[in-house]
Amino acid sequence: MRSNIVSEVGLPTRLNQWWEGIPFVTSAVLIVCATIYLVCLLVGYDSFEEICFLPSSIISHFQVYRIYTSIFFHASLLHVLFNMLALVPLGSELERIMGSVRLLYIIVLLATSSAVFHLLIAILVAYNPFHHYENFINECSIGFSGVLFSMIVIETSLSGVQSRSIFGLFNVPAKWYAWILLIVFQLLMTNVSLLGHLCGILSGFAYTYGLLNFLVPGASFFSTIESSSWLSACVRRPKFILCTGGNTSGYIPTHSSQNTSSRGLMSGNVWSHLSSWVPQRDTSSQSAMDARFPGQGRTLGGARSETVSGLDADSNLQARLLDNTSPERPSDVSTVSPESGRQLSVHDAIDVTGAPASQQGSVVSDEDIQKLVSMGFERTQVEVALAAADGDLDIAVEILMSQQA
Repeated sequence: MRSNIVSEVGLPTRLNQWWEGIPFVTSAVLIVCATIYLVCLLVGYDSFEEICFLPSSIISHFQVYRIYTSIFFHASLLHVLFNMLALVPLGSELERIMGSVRLLYIIVLLATSSAVFHLLIAILVAYNPFHHYENFINECSIGFSGVLFSMIVIETSLSGVQSRSIFGLFNVPAKWYAWILLIVFQLLMTNVSLLGHLCGILSGFAYTYGLLNFLVPGASFFSTIESSSWLSACVRRPKFILCTGGNTSGYIPTHSSQNTSSRGLMSGNVWSHLSSWVPQRDTSSQSAMDARFPGQGRTLGGARSETVSGLDADSNLQARLLDNTSPERPSDVSTVSPESGRQLSVHDAIDVTGAPASQQGSVVSDEDIQKLVSMGFERTQVEVALAAADGDLDIAVEILMSQQA
């Protein structure tokens, strides 16, 4: 009896802790999608032809609202449940990196770019001179899964992992993860939108390779929104993550090569990029010092450590770094601003001292990393431990040992 009582008391507590761990925008999207489904279920609304993404209606009647209404409606309980279960880890991961306002903007951007790809492909397939195939242009699709596929591509490129698990059954190379998921869903479920998922993947790669950077405003834009009075009630909430900080370019760098840009992709080197669909993280100091991307990637360290180490929040930051880092998952880094007590994204953690980006280079050398890797530690954990220890090998070993213990 005693164990049953403990479990009954502990379950609400664990659920509350799980919910409180979901950042603001991710939880808001989850609530909106769940509420819309429940309302539709209670009132018996099933006229999805009025709000779904229907290319023929968007083209002929210019019903642009369908681009955004379609992503919040779901056809069945399994549909909304599966999408929201996928959204929670993906959205939480990206929101802790980007910040709440930036993630909301990126979701709108991904939905829009995915819709543009969807329309272009549907038109080309329907009106090509060889064979007219009008199924895509008359296909009515709803659900958040198109945006989720974009987020999968972005999160995979940020993580730096070499493989991903498909439903815990088998591992696949990370660069093929989104494509294999697309095939698996198409084989297992007959009523899923192939073109909707495909365009989500294309939109994710467009963002990853910097093709959408001209549509992403700078950090000052997000800072202005966060400081506005009409958003003050949301900003004060503990789950809200500020996105103002080290990344002055406004977008999150996901391609590690300094020579790869949207211009490079459209030049004669395009065929060399097709062989590697997902960019891999570069841990070299040269990459970390790229002037375009202050605080680039997930290498933490530099001049900010000298000041941050004197703050009470430093130990909490190190604990979060180690608790949230594993070989199969990138680190979800958030810290607390000493001035306001608010959570900051990973770029804020890099720039809490206000130091210029040129002074925030990594102090972690490849030689130190290799020494610890040769001792049997995972490379990702080694990088985070060295950053938390300010490059001190002895302290890094103690951190890694305490984590394993």
